[in-house]
Amino acid sequence: MPVTVPTLDEVRAWPATVSVPKAATALGISKSYLHDLIKRNESPVKVLPLDGRHRVITASLVRLLEAA
Repeated sequence: MPVTVPTLDEVRAWPATVSVPKAATALGISKSYLHDLIKRNESPVKVLPLDGRHRVITASLVRLLEAA
C-alpha cells in the first residue's frame, strides 16, 4: 500500500513537533533512513531528543519543503 505524501499546507497544520516516521513521510523518505541521518548528525531538519526518542520540529520541516 503506497504512502500518501502530505501537502505543504497539511504539514503547516501539524503540531509544533512530529514523530520521525511522520516527518519522513513528508520528506518522501523512509523512517529508517531519517533515523540514520539523525544518528549521523546529518538530518536536514531540526530534531529534539525527548525521553529517549526524537521529535522533528515542524517549522524546520516546513522551511525545508518550502525551499524544495
